[in-house]
Amino acid sequence: MKALSLSVATIVLCVASISAHARDTQHLLPIADAMQMKDRDGVLDGSVKFYFAGQKHPVVLQKLTTDVSNQKTNAVGKSDEEACKWVFLSALVQFQKKAQQLGGNAVVNLVSYYKKSELADSEKFECHAGAVMAGVALKGDIVKIGDK
Repeated sequence: MKALSLSVATIVLCVASISAHARDTQHLLPIADAMQMKDRDGVLDGSVKFYFAGQKHPVVLQKLTTDVSNQKTNAVGKSDEEACKWVFLSALVQFQKKAQQLGGNAVVNLVSYYKKSELADSEKFECHAGAVMAGVALKGDIVKIGDK
């Protein structure tokens, strides 16, 4: 009985140490590369335009809300980069849906917002990848913009 208790305790400690040291690799990846995937797979319909921090955009006619999209995806069997691109697009799809619901046609001032820490970059987004999950958080203003 003592041997069984010792074996169970050893297994519990091993499992706890694995989860305590779970991989959380930060990646800064090109926005343009991920956006190319949307054209190939049609996940974004073009009704909402996206402008990252510092990018010029048409005049804002009305700010509807500031929102956060915090998305996770299964990373098993995918490279970190592939999983990160997919989860980035998932975050944009959430913004697209919210903008459409509110009558907006753009999201401006988009920044990475992982663990509520802002990273403003017009060329790269932040993604964190682990052994089984990858995550991207974005924050931006949902707006109505003019034509020019």
